[in-house]
Amino acid sequence: MQAILWILVFLGTYCFMEFMAWFTHKYIMHGFLWSLHKDHHKKDHNSWFERNDAFFIFYAVVSIVFFLLWKYNNLWIGLPIGLGIFAYGISYFIVHDIFIHQRFKLFRKANNWYAKGVRRAHKIHHKHIGKEDGECFGMLFVPFKYFKKT
Repeated sequence: MQAILWILVFLGTYCFMEFMAWFTHKYIMHGFLWSLHKDHHKKDHNSWFERNDAFFIFYAVVSIVFFLLWKYNNLWIGLPIGLGIFAYGISYFIVHDIFIHQRFKLFRKANNWYAKGVRRAHKIHHKHIGKEDGECFGMLFVPFKYFKKT
């Protein structure tokens, strides 16, 4: 029974992180922390790194805190929460940084319906270089309209 609960917490955390990514992106990155996110929409530097990468570090620290709570406070739920955040971070990095933005030249030929939909949604999001008028702030679960054939 505990294994099932552990798996449910892990999966719930993973799915909740998509909501957190959407919320953070829409209300924080395109809000009061636009100064950290704007170089992702309009590159204004020559570095491989972006100020926007600070958000990745924030969620990594949150994940580490849950691992530490599990290890040092014997809080069992800390492990599946920490792993759920970590797994979402890996998924986000693969889809967003590698697949969509090609920060590493991998998955360039992926052309299935999901890949096309996610790319299309992200392209629509990036057509706005300012912080206003944006749309499609999610990453892994984007609205169905982006999966329709054009």
